[in-house]
Order: sequence, then structure tokens, then C-alpha cells
Amino acid sequence: MTPEVLLSFIAIAAIAGYFQTVTGFGLGMIVMGATSGLDVAPVASVAAVVSLMMLANSAVALPGKLKHLDMAVIGATVLGILPATVVGVLLLDVMSGSAESVLRIALGLLVGYGGLSLVLRPRQRETLSSRGSFFLSGVFSGLFGGLFGIAGPPVIYQCYRQPLPPVAIRNMLILMFACTSGMRTLFVAATGGLDLEIFVLTAWAIPVVALVTYAGRRWPPRLSPLAMRRVAFVTLIVIGGGLIATELV
Repeated sequence: MTPEVLLSFIAIAAIAGYFQTVTGFGLGMIVMGATSGLDVAPVASVAAVVSLMMLANSAVALPGKLKHLDMAVIGATVLGILPATVVGVLLLDVMSGSAESVLRIALGLLVGYGGLSLVLRPRQRETLSSRGSFFLSGVFSGLFGGLFGIAGPPVIYQCYRQPLPPVAIRNMLILMFACTSGMRTLFVAATGGLDLEIFVLTAWAIPVVALVTYAGRRWPPRLSPLAMRRVAFVTLIVIGGGLIATELV
């Protein structure tokens, strides 16, 4: 691992960690998309690092923020997340060895969809969705979380449909991402998948993510929610489109 690669990864992690804190999501999509596009490290290795980074981000962002969350809804979602995360990791192991290009295109599509979902926001419901609906969103999020360390789009779509204040949605998303990352990390560690490269990248990235997470909580950007969504949309579309275009060419 050259110093240039390490510095590039740290810079990407810093931007993604700050973005995650002020919007509630984005860390995994930005890190996975940017590092894959720049060919910084294998998808499987970066996904493992992203999971550890998400845990660090959550540990700083969540204290004191959970008392107003609906734990019954979160429980139903996590019940879907946990087994699906294991399935996603196993699927990643298969695809990493035999279908790397397909894996990168799928990652590009997921990142691009994450950007589109910010513009094509779902109509907010008048009442909370059923627990079965949250469970199903957890299944899809766990699958993506296992594959790429990114549990985003399904559960983001589900949460933004609910009649909840934005701060509650952000904290709910961060908590669910933490559950996905924790399950993924435990399973990968149990199967011997945490190698030296993962630990080196994580050792550098976690202090940076913790620092920018604190900065995001202390000094959020002076932008309206609409402006933040536009910035996120452009960022994710560029990253996802670049990944797809590179693999197709």
C-alpha cells in the first residue's frame, strides 16, 4: 500500500464521514464508489473497512439521540437485516472470484439509485408503515450491506416515507446502519476475513471519521435540506455513473 493510496483513502473517508453525519447516510456509498472507481483496494476489503467506519461514525453520532425513536419499528427492521447481511457476505465471496465486473456495475447502480432516491423522494405517509414493511426493507438493506457494506437505499426509502421529523429519520438510519455493520463485521471476523490491509486502512480511517463526525455535529453546513439533497444527488450520480461507465468501456 503506497502513501498516495493511503492518503487518497483517508481523504475519501473524511468527506464521506462528514457527509454521513449531516445527512444520515452516504458514508458507505461514497467510500465504496470512490475507492472502487479509483481502484484503491478490492471491493471485499473496502466493504469490511466501511463496516468498521460505520461503527465508529455511529458511536460518535448516536449517544443521547435514541430516546425518541420507535424501538418496535427498529426491531422489526433489524430482524430482517441480520440474516440478510450474512447472505450478502457469502454472495460477495462468490462474485469477487468470478464476476468482479458485474459486482462493480451492481455497486455503480446501487450508488446511482441512492442519488436518484434523493430527488425522487417518496410521498410521506399519514401513518407509520406496518412492521412487516419495515422487516422487508431490512432484508433488502441487509443484503446490500453484506455485499458492499452499504445498507442504504431500501431503508432510506422506507424511512423517508414515514410521518417522522427529519432528525428522527437521520438517527434511525444511523442506528440501522450500525446494526448492519456490526453484524457484517462479526461474521467476516468469524470466517477469518479481516486481514492486515483491512486493519491498516481502518486504523487510519476511524480517527479521521470520528473527528469529522464531531465536526459535522458541531458545525453543520448552512444549507437548506433541499440544497443538501442536490449536493448529495450530484455526488452519488457522478460516482455511480463513473463506475458503470468504466466497467462497460
